[in-house]
Order: sequence, then structure tokens, then C-alpha cells
Amino acid sequence: MSEHKPTPGPASSASPAVARALDMLMYLAGRPGLVQAATLARDLGIPRSSAYHILTVLTDRGFVTYVPSEQAYGLGVSSFEVGSAYLRHEPLERLARPILRTVASRLGQTVHLGILQGAETVYLLKERPPARAGDVDIALVTDVGVRLPAHLTANGRAILAHTSTAQLRALFSRPGDLTTRTGRGPRSLPELAGELARERERGWSQEVELVSQGFCSMGVAAFDHNERPVAAISTTWRRHHGRHDTEEVRRALAQGAARLTAAVSGHTPPAAGAQTVV
Repeated sequence: MSEHKPTPGPASSASPAVARALDMLMYLAGRPGLVQAATLARDLGIPRSSAYHILTVLTDRGFVTYVPSEQAYGLGVSSFEVGSAYLRHEPLERLARPILRTVASRLGQTVHLGILQGAETVYLLKERPPARAGDVDIALVTDVGVRLPAHLTANGRAILAHTSTAQLRALFSRPGDLTTRTGRGPRSLPELAGELARERERGWSQEVELVSQGFCSMGVAAFDHNERPVAAISTTWRRHHGRHDTEEVRRALAQGAARLTAAVSGHTPPAAGAQTVV
């Protein structure tokens, strides 16, 4: 990975601190792990006193998170939210809608597009399949605009599985952050991190009765040009539905997520499993 260099250009007397803050955020965004302040100041050519001052402000605003045990910094939740906002609004929804419609029709069940906002899943789109004789519509809590704890939803977990350790620590910094709806789900950050690592390796996430009794969900993430998750496609069904084919659902969601990734000119990271467009 190439070393980030400050971008030269005209600057007023009031802008150097802003430019340095943006350079710090871009630098942290290009690093896979945490960075100590001294290293950041050295690589960007910023006086240490200035670097610490700017990092303090960025930390207070949530754009940077500080991990005391490692005495180092990483991107915070606010940086993730701002970065996701570019693809989170109408362009993303417009690109995703026909993809979701295809997946819903293929599976014969409702499909959602969700994003991560803080520690919550926010659902942007909901596509139902064409009505068929004998179908019974099931009532779901996952509707457009609904927010749910991300660590409980397959949609949110598919995105969380590809966030950094520093971001997970920032999102779930207190024991009470890992709430439960049905008495099931991870109770500690290490437990959640372990589950997410396994889901990242296989390329998809699933929850069983973590959101609602009798229901389970599956989700697959879509990625931007930096191989970062920007959204996820998911579907929910009754746990004991006789016609349900888990493998077929996984393939349909993976192919839908791969198409959305391609539509936003993104790249799927190797650890996200096989998401080949067929």
C-alpha cells in the first residue's frame, strides 16, 4: 500500500488545520490497523503538538477513536457514517432497486437493502416478490426507515463483519450496547467479534430468532472501491418454512450483492467469500 502524502494546493491562512485534519483522516483510512500519533505526525510532516491537538478534536467529534491499550488511533464512527453517506442516499437506492426486485422474484420472498448508521441497521428499501396464488404475506418488523440493533440483524452483521476492530470497539464500547430482543445473541464484544470473523470468512451472515421469535434472516454485504462495506442485501423468512432452500437464498443474495458492488464501481475483498456474478 502506498504511503499517503498531503495533497498540495492553495490554502488560506485559516485552512492549514482543516487540511491537516483531512490528511489525517485519509491517512487512517488507508491503513489496515491502528496508528500511533507519533507515526502519523512523522509520516504527514505535522508537528507533534499540532497532531495531538487535531486528534483530540477529531476524537471528540467521533471521527477518530483512541484505543488506550495500544496508545493508537483509528477511524471513528462519524468517519464511517460520512463515508457511507455518499452511497447511502438516492443513487444507492436507485441502483439497488432493480437488483432487489430480481432477487425477491427469484426467491419468492421479501428482500431488503440496509445500511449501518452508528450501531444500528437502517432499512432503505423493501422489495416484495410478485404475488402468487397461495402465498401468505408475513408481517416483518424490517420495513423502510426501521432501525434495529445491527449486531442482531443479518443485514447489519454482514456489514459489521467487514469493519475494523477499532470501529467495533467504538460502536460497542459499553456492555449495555449489546442489547437483546429475544434473549439470544452475543453478550460481549469478544463473542461478537468471533462470530463476525466466521461470517466474514464464509462471505455471508445469518441470524436465527435474534430479532423475532420464529424468524431467521440472511444477509450479504456490498462494497465500495476501497473494499469497504456500504450496504447489505438481506431477506427474512419463517424458520420452519417447508419450501425454504438456504443454499439457494445464499446464492441469490451473493449474486445480488455482487451486482450492487459492480454498480457502484466497488470491489469485493477476498475475505468476503465467493460472490461471483452468475
